[in-house]
Amino acid sequence: MRVLMAMSGGIDSTAAALLLREQGCEVIGCTFRTRYTRDKSIEQAACLAQELGIEHHVLDYSERFETDVVAYFRAEYMAGRTPNPCVVCNRRIKFGSLMEEADRLGCERIATGHYAQVAQDGDMYFLERAQDSSKDQTYFLWQLNQQQLSRVLFPLGAMTKTQVRDFLAKKGYVQLSQQGESQDICFIENDYRTFLHLEANPGNYVDADGRVLGRHAGYANYTIGQRKGLGIALGTPAFVGRIDATRNEVMLTHHDALYTRDVRLREVTFRGDETLPVMAQIRFRSQPQQAVVAGITPFVLHFSSPVWAVTPGQSCVFYQNNRLVGGGIIE
Repeated sequence: MRVLMAMSGGIDSTAAALLLREQGCEVIGCTFRTRYTRDKSIEQAACLAQELGIEHHVLDYSERFETDVVAYFRAEYMAGRTPNPCVVCNRRIKFGSLMEEADRLGCERIATGHYAQVAQDGDMYFLERAQDSSKDQTYFLWQLNQQQLSRVLFPLGAMTKTQVRDFLAKKGYVQLSQQGESQDICFIENDYRTFLHLEANPGNYVDADGRVLGRHAGYANYTIGQRKGLGIALGTPAFVGRIDATRNEVMLTHHDALYTRDVRLREVTFRGDETLPVMAQIRFRSQPQQAVVAGITPFVLHFSSPVWAVTPGQSCVFYQNNRLVGGGIIE
């Protein structure tokens, strides 16, 4: 089987390529280049491919990345929402472009170093959580379509990170096996505000009744649930509860006011049983909570217990028995 393997030069993609080779696959490596890719990463990926004896391609997606990911990232913040760039990048670039390149090179399958698993149920394909729950990345993959899922391989899905490091070390890649983790958002080195070159655009802090509490530095500098960096003293802890981009207002509230049971979603996909509860995750690092589908148009999830700081623009992803059965964008 001929497989196109996305290679970053890091631990996971290298281990995945090695595993595929051991399974008898003909592996073709490819590395994406954007305006934010370090030359060292590309060089490392190319060197590793050479060591493995596999063909390697560098694909320049600089313009496409700017259009599909960076422009979306900026637009969401300017609309007062908090984006999930990794979700969009996976759907449009890492898997969308990878699929196109696989067709061009005559590859039957594509592969990445993500920690996830794919299961087939009849004619349908589903993502399932990785064996290593602490590294599971299905949250960021919920927008993958059936065509992509039918062709993707995740060689690391049944392994823990420790096992991956041990595997690399045993294969002679000791230094690489000790490499640290990559950052969450690949194109931002420090703070997103610096990346977006946000200029001071002062507006009003208001309370839940619209009364002015003080001045803020511009609504795009804030996100729901934020407490630090507000630059205002009210005598009691204050949290961002709502952002109004049109009025350039940031509503401040107290901690407990940010709890809610109902979450409204858009751009929803759902492949599960709507009569059964789901375990829903409102952000990547939050614990899944039990919920039921309370409405279809609009799509609403009703949580058994209140969830805190539900953030417009973030993905809400839901599971049944560790199987990813859907997701949507929080409104």
